Amino acid sequence: MGSAGSDPAQTAQAVKILVAGGFGVGKTTMVGAVSEVAPLHTEEYLTRASIGVDDLAGVGAKTTTTVALDFGRITISDELVLYLFGTPGQERFWFMWNDLVHGALGAVVLADTRRLEVSFASIDFFESRGIPFVVAVNCFHNVRDRTPQEVRTALDLDPQVPVVMCDAREPADGREVLLALIEHLMARHPSPRPTA
Repeated sequence: MGSAGSDPAQTAQAVKILVAGGFGVGKTTMVGAVSEVAPLHTEEYLTRASIGVDDLAGVGAKTTTTVALDFGRITISDELVLYLFGTPGQERFWFMWNDLVHGALGAVVLADTRRLEVSFASIDFFESRGIPFVVAVNCFHNVRDRTPQEVRTALDLDPQVPVVMCDAREPADGREVLLALIEHLMARHPSPRPTA
């Protein structure tokens, strides 16, 4: 039994969640927005060396990139703490996803409707490994130019995969995305009912 003032992360169930998606969709922003601890970021400045290697289409104003991972923590309840691992989005760093996925119970695929095609690699990755995921559509500048159903159709998602609209900068939106994932996980693996 925990003592008064004890850290919930010490007594709660810990769940590892990945936050994935293409380059520049807002993964680092989301992890930082929802984390209750100072998030770990491995951001480095984009340099001229990345010209011709990294596709900057649609993200021309971006000056940094995640080169390893982002890490954050959020307490959902006294019983549940989520450890968030943001993946690097550039193709040259995708090899790291194979290590980051170990022990993950679920994932958030962050999508940008201006560049939905950059979501396919993340979706394929989780589908091929049987990792449940939700798609969170990051509505940059609060622009909601697509409906969840339009996104579902464009990404050819299975009907049971939740699609959530959000602003990755807003902690409340990020929390709603994570709660949608938890509900999705619980629906896939309901608690056993007591027998009489």
